[in-house]
Order: sequence, then C-alpha cells, then structure tokens
Amino acid sequence: MTNSLVPPAGPQRVLALAQLTNAVGDGAYLVTSAFYFTDVVGLSPARVGLGLTLGWAVGSVAGVPLGRLADRRGPRGTAVLLALAAGIGVAAFLFVRGFLPFVLAACAYAAAQSGLGAARQSLLAGLVSAEERTGASAYLQSAFNAGLAVGAGLGGLAIQAGTRAAYLGVFAMDAATFVVCAGVLLRLPSVAARGGERRGAGGAGKRRGLGVVGDRRYVAVTVLNTVLLLRMPLLSLGLPLWIAERTQAPAWLVSALFVLNTGAVMVFQVRMARGVTGVGSAVRAVRRSGWVMLAACAVFALSAGASPWVAAGVLVAGAALQVVAEMGQSAGSWQLSFDLAPADRVGEYQGFFGTGVTVARTSGPLVLTTLLLGWGTAGWLLLGAATLVASYAMGPVAQRWGAACRAQVRQPHPALVS
Repeated sequence: MTNSLVPPAGPQRVLALAQLTNAVGDGAYLVTSAFYFTDVVGLSPARVGLGLTLGWAVGSVAGVPLGRLADRRGPRGTAVLLALAAGIGVAAFLFVRGFLPFVLAACAYAAAQSGLGAARQSLLAGLVSAEERTGASAYLQSAFNAGLAVGAGLGGLAIQAGTRAAYLGVFAMDAATFVVCAGVLLRLPSVAARGGERRGAGGAGKRRGLGVVGDRRYVAVTVLNTVLLLRMPLLSLGLPLWIAERTQAPAWLVSALFVLNTGAVMVFQVRMARGVTGVGSAVRAVRRSGWVMLAACAVFALSAGASPWVAAGVLVAGAALQVVAEMGQSAGSWQLSFDLAPADRVGEYQGFFGTGVTVARTSGPLVLTTLLLGWGTAGWLLLGAATLVASYAMGPVAQRWGAACRAQVRQPHPALVS
C-alpha cells in the first residue's frame, strides 16, 4: 500500500467507492436531519430524539440476524438489497408527517443500515485476505470520512437556504446515494455463502444455538470495545459542552476540532493501520491507544480556567492526541473483530460487534455529561482511566482465544463465485 488515500485496484477500491458514495448522503443527512424533522415533518425535538433512539435500538438488534442472513445467502446480494432498503427508508421520510410513521421509517432505516454494515464486512472478509482486512477497513474509514465531509458541506448549503425544498432535496439525494451504492456493490464478485458450515474454534461455535451471544469471549471483546467507543460522542457532544460550559475558548473551535479529526482520519488512518496484521499487533495497538487517550483526557482537562487562546491551544493539542488514539483503537478493533470471528459467520459476528457503536452513541451522552460537566477534571481523568483499563483488558481476552482462532481464520478466504 503505497498510497494512503487511494486503495489498490480491485475489490478494495470498489468497496471504498461504495462507502464514499454512501457517506456523502449520510453526511448531508446528519447535519440537516434535526432541522428537517422539526421544521418540515413538524415534530417536537423531544419526539425526534425519542423516535431516532427507538430506531437505532431496533437497528442494533437487527444487525445480528441480518448479518446471519448475509452469511447464509451470500453477502453481496444481501448488501445490495439492504442498501436499497436503506434508500427506501430514507425516501419514506419524505412523506411522513406524524410521529408513528416517523418511528416506523426510522426503525426501517436503522435496521437496513445496521444490516448493510454487517453484510459489507462479511463481503470484505470474503474478498480480501485475512492479512489485508485491517488495511482495507482503514481505506473504507478514510473514504467514509471524505464522504461525510462532502455531504456535510452540501447539507450546510441546505441549512443556509433554510427552505422546505432544500431539505427535501437533501433527503432525496441521500436516498439516491443508497441506490448508487447498491449499483457499485453489484460490480463486486459474488462470495459463496458460508453460513451452512459447521466449523468453530476455541469458544466460537460451542453454543451455536445461541449464536454470537453465546460466545462469551466475543461478547467480552465487544463490551470492552464499547467502552473505548465512548470517544465517538466525545467529539460530537462532550467536547462542545465542555468548551461552552467550562472554558473560555471561542465557540467556533468546535467546528475546527471536527475538521481536524475528520481530516486526520482521512489522511492518516491507512498509515496507522499498516502495522496491525494479527491478534498480537492488534492488542498492542489498542493498548497504545489507551495510553494516548489517557494523555488526551488529561490535556483536555487543562483547558478549564485558561485564557481563551491558551484554552484553544490546549484543546487542539488534546484533539490531536485523541485522533491518534482513535486511529490506533480503530485499527486494533477491526483486526480483532475479524480474527476472533468464525470464518463462516463473519456477518453475524460483525453485526453484533457493530452494536457497540449504537450503545456508545446512546449511553455516551449521559456518561460524558455526568463525568465532564459534573466532575470536571476528575471526570476527564476517570474517563481516561476507564479507557486505559478497557484497552488493557482486551489483551488477555483476545489473546487467550486468538491462538485457537487464527488457524481457522487464516485459511484461504472463501472461493469467489462468478
């Protein structure tokens, strides 16, 4: 991998293009959805929050069975159908004008999105060798961030216009990007369904009747990773509230820190992932990220009470450390999520691993506001310490199981079907 922005030709590049297309629509949706649902649909902010929370709760539950469907029926066809379903879910928002239809559309959209993520990971596992999956995931993350940036810019134009037609245009565009994403995915080779195989290693497969939830070690890794994912609402909620309530830094710094994070991931994520090729290197990457995140939290805490420009400088330094921790943690967790899953059940396991994102995003706001705004410096240090403990606990769990799993997951990847 000589270029940190453009993936190698072949399946990785096609997957990245699908991710980029999808992310443009998602970026526009994310920055305009609150305005659309309140100003156009006519819902109160409280109802919007409740409806979206219910939707993502359903989505987190749906990810596992939809991932299992991808394993059993083939990930490419399943991913294409789920991309189209997500597009239909977004398009439904164009027509709903009441709370119940809004909730139903939100549930359909979130379920399709969660299933699409699991199916796409299963597709990646079938098309890319085990040694290259973390690097491929890094390219996908870079493409995702690039798409979000473009989409957010388009959404900003709609907010600036502030008209009903502008918001409707954004949602129509988001629906269209899912259709385009489905078309791009069709350019990939089909991957043979593997869900019927009865293989397992270590703890995996011993309690097949319960599925992934019966796999205690994978559940433990997912729970620990969820703690590490509290960094996600930190950038979107925790830091903005901290800046507004506890520092004298200028308010526009919130946007600058977001741009710093997005740009750094887009440019450097692939480089950060290059050394992560197995369970051992993944564990080391996660441990290093824990120390860096602890340092970031300590630096963030120093911004309280400082003069505006000193506080701004401290916050930028903390954000730089935070994004380094984020990229290391992401690379390590991607590798573990693949290596510790049975080769014939990657979609199901990735669907479960992805629930950590939903849990972190839904529980994170309460946890972060309590720690940071309620406890101040002590809260920052506690958050950093919790991250460090979770990053170190990941090692014994993953390495104990990983030795048994690696022989299985490093077999030649599934045969491609024309």
